[in-house]
Amino acid sequence: MSTLIRLRKGLNIKLAGKAEKILLPEVPETRFGVRFADFPGLVARLDVKEGDKVMCGSVLFHDKAFPEIKYVSPVSGVVRKIIRGEKRVLTEVVIGQEGSEKIDFGSAAPLSLAREQVKEKLLNSGMWPVLRQRPYHIVARPDIVPRDIFISVFDTAPLAPDLDYVMSNTHGSYLQTGIDALSRLTDGKVHLSQDAEGTRVAEIKNLRNVEFHRFSGPHPAGNVGVQIHHIAPVCRGEVVWTLDVQDVIAIGRLFATGFYDRERIIALAGPGVLNRKYHRTRPGASVAGILKGKLAEGNLRVISGNVLTGKKISTEGSLGFYDNMITVIPEGDYHEFMGWAAPGLKKFSYWRAFVSKLLPKKEYILDTNLHGGHRAFVVTGDYENVLPMDIYPVYLLKAILAGDIELMENLGIYEVAEEDFALCEYIDPSKTEIQEIIRSGINLMIKEMN
Repeated sequence: MSTLIRLRKGLNIKLAGKAEKILLPEVPETRFGVRFADFPGLVARLDVKEGDKVMCGSVLFHDKAFPEIKYVSPVSGVVRKIIRGEKRVLTEVVIGQEGSEKIDFGSAAPLSLAREQVKEKLLNSGMWPVLRQRPYHIVARPDIVPRDIFISVFDTAPLAPDLDYVMSNTHGSYLQTGIDALSRLTDGKVHLSQDAEGTRVAEIKNLRNVEFHRFSGPHPAGNVGVQIHHIAPVCRGEVVWTLDVQDVIAIGRLFATGFYDRERIIALAGPGVLNRKYHRTRPGASVAGILKGKLAEGNLRVISGNVLTGKKISTEGSLGFYDNMITVIPEGDYHEFMGWAAPGLKKFSYWRAFVSKLLPKKEYILDTNLHGGHRAFVVTGDYENVLPMDIYPVYLLKAILAGDIELMENLGIYEVAEEDFALCEYIDPSKTEIQEIIRSGINLMIKEMN
């Protein structure tokens, strides 16, 4: 039986609009996009141009620093557009789906292969980018053997999908094959973290070659970085890998069938949605079909991912490479006169500023309004109450702002990612973009270490 790790620090945001556990079939889409912003630190080199025909699994671009890391088309079709931003920086490759041709990378039993053979298949097929590494929370470097690999099978973010429900509706038979492949990539352990009650999915319960862990507590207990910190922290010189449980299935499917296929189940949630359900889709798909006829009236923000860490997209934008949900909330484009003086029965707040603090089970319709402006960095001592890690968040942030490499190392920069500080940003009275600061610190460390 796995050991239960109890976390008391954190915060569950009582956001209304959770998806109903009804799974809808995949909505046919003809527009697919692969966004470069989904891969921090990537310096990409294109392998296609507009008008090129591609198959599912065809290389679209590769990493300049590690040319063996390939990013491939999720569908067959034609490269419709290559979008560039300021200074002609690559932003997105858009594919118009046509046909269903797939590249066959060959099936194989991973336990019969050597590590290099497993690695080669993942690299050649374009499946490698699903693996991310700590430190730095970037696509895993193929020249490093990870100490351990970590997988979380529960998510505590606001309105996050129930992964037990997701797993019960996926091809769980591929899960063990995916675990077998991962076990070949490390000399250490494959760790799998569940919530306090454990999983109800038989395919997970019966897994071999994994070490199980259970966590209880508020968000961010479901963050893999928090789990790593409490299971086996990352020290200087060590590297661990992480990935989503649905991508473990995608890896298993690759080895079982020979095809690149990242079909996944996502939740459509949030107070801006009228018909909140689960949908079968794939990363890169336009969200237009899923959102059609389901949005409430008013000015809304569509987010690929959750409200704490997701990215704002248009109603025709693409689902992010790593995202497992679409969230829609009202835009906070209004001024609330003397809002701080109202009783606040309809307002959720971490601070004991409103009467709503006396209603712990009430759910709220929250929007994007900051309820205040940017101001000087206020040290409140409350970051530590929502970050269940043995680090000093304020001192780490100050070390990053000062560019002090040695101090950043000593304060735990190797362990953290932006998502671990999302709640700190949410409760911050200074409205500081804390996640951006953390990413800038990580980028500075990457630059200094190379």
